[in-house]
Amino acid sequence: MANTRSAAKRARQRVKRTLRNRSVVTHLRTTQKQVRSAQTPSADQVSAIISAIDKAAKRGIIHQNAANRRKARLNKALAGAK
Repeated sequence: MANTRSAAKRARQRVKRTLRNRSVVTHLRTTQKQVRSAQTPSADQVSAIISAIDKAAKRGIIHQNAANRRKARLNKALAGAK
């Protein structure tokens, strides 16, 4: 329990941000699984997941290096599948 009003406010903000960030990360994870499991993913699917990864990194939900790593692994997997 927070001792000050500002600490209570920060706790409320943390809860809201955690929920929002968790939904974005969950969406990223499921979309990546769909693209990887597809026999031949379309260019639209690939560009959509790369865009979503970049947006998450830009907003600070995932680290920039983690975003680059995810994109590299995705491109490597798709290149190997062809």
